[in-house]
Amino acid sequence: MNKLKLVALSALCGLGLAATSSAFANKQSDKNALPEIGSAGTSVLSIEKERQIGLALMKQLRASQPLIQDPVLIEYINDLGNRMVRYANDVNYPFEFFIVNNNELNAFAFFGGHIGIHSGLITTADTESELASVVAHEISHVTQRHLARRLEEQSRTQSLSVAGMITGVLLTLINPQVGMAALSTSMAATQQASINYTRGNEKEADRVGIALLAYSGFDPYGAPSFFGKMSEQFRYKSKPPAMLLTHPLPDSRISDARLRAQQYPRVQLPPSLPFELTKARIQARYQKDDEHNINHFQNQIDKKRYRLLEAAQYGLALSYYEAKQYDLAKNQLEALYQKDEHNLFYIDALSDTYISLKEFDTALKMLEKADKFMPNNQVVSLNYANVLQEADKLDEAEQLLKDFLIVSADNFIAYDLLTTVYRKQDDRGNMHATQAEVYALLGGYSRAVDELQTAYNFFDDNPLVQKRIRARILQFQNEENKLKRL
Repeated sequence: MNKLKLVALSALCGLGLAATSSAFANKQSDKNALPEIGSAGTSVLSIEKERQIGLALMKQLRASQPLIQDPVLIEYINDLGNRMVRYANDVNYPFEFFIVNNNELNAFAFFGGHIGIHSGLITTADTESELASVVAHEISHVTQRHLARRLEEQSRTQSLSVAGMITGVLLTLINPQVGMAALSTSMAATQQASINYTRGNEKEADRVGIALLAYSGFDPYGAPSFFGKMSEQFRYKSKPPAMLLTHPLPDSRISDARLRAQQYPRVQLPPSLPFELTKARIQARYQKDDEHNINHFQNQIDKKRYRLLEAAQYGLALSYYEAKQYDLAKNQLEALYQKDEHNLFYIDALSDTYISLKEFDTALKMLEKADKFMPNNQVVSLNYANVLQEADKLDEAEQLLKDFLIVSADNFIAYDLLTTVYRKQDDRGNMHATQAEVYALLGGYSRAVDELQTAYNFFDDNPLVQKRIRARILQFQNEENKLKRL
């Protein structure tokens, strides 16, 4: 869905469950043998407060970081993550996985089950098990409540407020070089204790994460494989990647990971098509230039240097699209689609291509068929609405988006697209009301209230709508006050 490759509007603040082998089934009871230390940290932050802080920080990230608002990639990374969350202990809230458009190798987790993966880390991984090993590690940081425990440790030796420590820790996770400087300035007295505590967290997250990787049906050797790759790639670099600043990687940690992986059966998995398509999509749409990408994927095809031919063809098609060679993109994508009509990667890319070629009827026929098979799927619904609004079928697009938001109430892309629909309809009242929801999802409650107050004036003839707007204004004001009290 190329039209919705969004970044922040302003600086306001495998599909399906992987099957497990009988060997893993026999080990399910072993999970309970892990030390029950994930509940530590409750003296600093309750589970509910962690959840509230996590939601608030997620809104700030949307406003300040280049998150990839791409429904296909969002679908993939959340499917991958939740396949492992199903097997995790001490899951206290729904997890949200997201991708940051950044070529640097990094991944981070913070309060409330929010896990960010840099796009560069995904394209660096050679197998889905390698990527899954990083995600499993971050899931383990969350379930073991490492941030809360770290704050508890620091609160014993410092008089800093919880809010100040949270800000420092989050800075360190997202932008290690800036964050480390901030932490070293404000926490110099306990810097060594903090580092030692973090190393303990890393060891624990490795142990729990590799077990989780195995129980979820991935190759447990994905963890030492990825660790070894990072170690070799950056051994002699003067500037290590961001991930190694927050996740130190001494040789002993790699050795420990290998020993832990040996406790589980090795799993020989075939290449994952969703994973390979994800890598191709990130490169074609978010990395390097179009001409380079066309040559890269064409060379893969010509010399058979690919893990899966379909992924190379898909990358070539997207590269053609980005270069505005729409007919060439269409030919490649239609051939892929005919072999796999339910593949969301192909449906999304074809929708964009048909829009660019003004072939709206063809796109709508494809999406209507997909919607019957996958109702309320975010990739299908958002592309369907996007094609409808591009074809000036605005009333249908509006209704589809409103129906979708009933089941996905906080979908940032849907609200942004609905704002566009109302703008085209010259429905200024609803346009401002929907824009308010966009700002609220970015944590900009003051601007959201301003938008609602503007919307209120367009509904003089509809007291019921005005009453709803007043109620929503109060909700936003309450949310802003809760944020100040955290």
